[in-house]
Amino acid sequence: MTAVPHEKAQADARRHWLKAAVADGGRTGASIALLLLDTVAAIGFAGGIAGAVIAVPHGVAAVLPWAVLAALSGVARGLFAMLAARSGAAGAEEAKGRLRRRVVAAALHRPPGGIATTGTLMSAVGDEVDALDGYIARFLPARKAGAIAPLLVLAATALASPISAAILCATLIPFIIAMALAGGAAADESRRQFVALARLSGRFADRVRALPAVLAFRAEEREAAALGAAADELARRTMRVLRVAFLSSGALEFFAALSVALVAVYCGFNLLGLLPFPVPEQLGLGQAFFVLALAPEFYAPMRRLAAAYHDKQAAETAAERLSALPEPAARAARTPPAGLPELCFESVVIRYAGEDRPALPATSFRVAPGETVALLGPSGSGKSSLLHLLLGLAPLSAGAVTVGGVALAEIGGVAAIAAWAGQNPLIVPGTIRDNLLLAHRQAGADALAGAVRGAGLGPMLARRGDGLDHVLDARGSGLSGGERRRIALARALLSHAPLLLLDEPTAHLDAASEDALIVTIARACRGRTALIATHSTALAATADRVVRLGDAA
Repeated sequence: MTAVPHEKAQADARRHWLKAAVADGGRTGASIALLLLDTVAAIGFAGGIAGAVIAVPHGVAAVLPWAVLAALSGVARGLFAMLAARSGAAGAEEAKGRLRRRVVAAALHRPPGGIATTGTLMSAVGDEVDALDGYIARFLPARKAGAIAPLLVLAATALASPISAAILCATLIPFIIAMALAGGAAADESRRQFVALARLSGRFADRVRALPAVLAFRAEEREAAALGAAADELARRTMRVLRVAFLSSGALEFFAALSVALVAVYCGFNLLGLLPFPVPEQLGLGQAFFVLALAPEFYAPMRRLAAAYHDKQAAETAAERLSALPEPAARAARTPPAGLPELCFESVVIRYAGEDRPALPATSFRVAPGETVALLGPSGSGKSSLLHLLLGLAPLSAGAVTVGGVALAEIGGVAAIAAWAGQNPLIVPGTIRDNLLLAHRQAGADALAGAVRGAGLGPMLARRGDGLDHVLDARGSGLSGGERRRIALARALLSHAPLLLLDEPTAHLDAASEDALIVTIARACRGRTALIATHSTALAATADRVVRLGDAA
């Protein structure tokens, strides 16, 4: 009993979201006006043709004004149609640009603990936003013009032949019923097709992103088969949508042809005086020709609307998915305080969406300005989540965190004052120099040399003849785990940030590499507030204090 109201509420929500999302500054109104002018020009064209036909016996002089009217009306029709299409396309581009900026902002400022994947957001910014193009550019103008333009044609037809106008109205009723039935079926099929498209796009983007892991586990054939199955499913759903679209198009063409045929039969028998029943009008050649020339225009606006109806279904399906995207996280009202920060954690709990148990149970401790604190604990105890919380990448479910006496919620995160080195250091395509300068684009040669020296990168650069100009690919091919971590530490040294956050900086290294890197890390922590998540007791021994998660007080 509650399903129907719920579906109606969802439909209303989609309509309201679409109305707000596609606002284009009046361009839709301009497109509607141009389409209506196109209908007026069609009436003028029919009048010009009819007038020219009945003026033929009176010579060229009598025909010329009507011919000029028909020619000007024909040119005007082409001009109005072109301008309407351009106006609609411009409005669609503006609206899509605004939506893409919103989706990109949602991707770059995701709420902590959000579940939207990179593939989902890529699909949204591409396919789902593009699905609104036809709705804005074609459907909205066609819908408004389709409600008014047939009335203009009907009024002009009624002036020449009320019976012909009645025939056009009579054929419209079954057409509306057929289109309503076909439209309901099209909506369901279009929604399923769009879901399949979004699923395929998201899966493909996520698998490309994880391609090294797929290749490492020799799962390429399995993933290719899964992608192929998803593509086949999309193809089947697309064909179902096309079948329904062809059905609705066939219904439209049938009733359009039927209306023109009935009008033609009526006008012909009326002119010949052979109608089997009396009618209150006697048509002349000009009236009959005018009505016949204008009859196809009665269904022309509805043809436009039917051609764009699939765009409406695609847009509503896209709106259902786009409206569910997370809103960009609110920007911080304050900036982090200057100087060496003090970090205070009071009964902090981190729980991710959909998880039964917290990633970090209630934890309290303090990091004094300039102090180095090591976080020790087994895997899953919340060490990385705690660092992510400071960066605004994990949700604060309970408790309070302050940075220099300011609540973390007020500053959004410590990224502006922090140097970060995670378990998987970021490597971008380019030279080693480019990767180091990510931390400080304007760093001079002396600062760069100091960071290289402080991170112990000298031996690595010496083994490569081109040194800092050695080119790396996106995977950092040719770099060992220790070399990657040294690059991350060099970036941290180059940033001069007062807060240093390190997540398992010595994980998966042999003993010799770990000992060498510990010396580098200890040097990097001097003069900063540092928080290090680690399993290494040797690294923890270099810290001023050790906090064991679960035992913090």
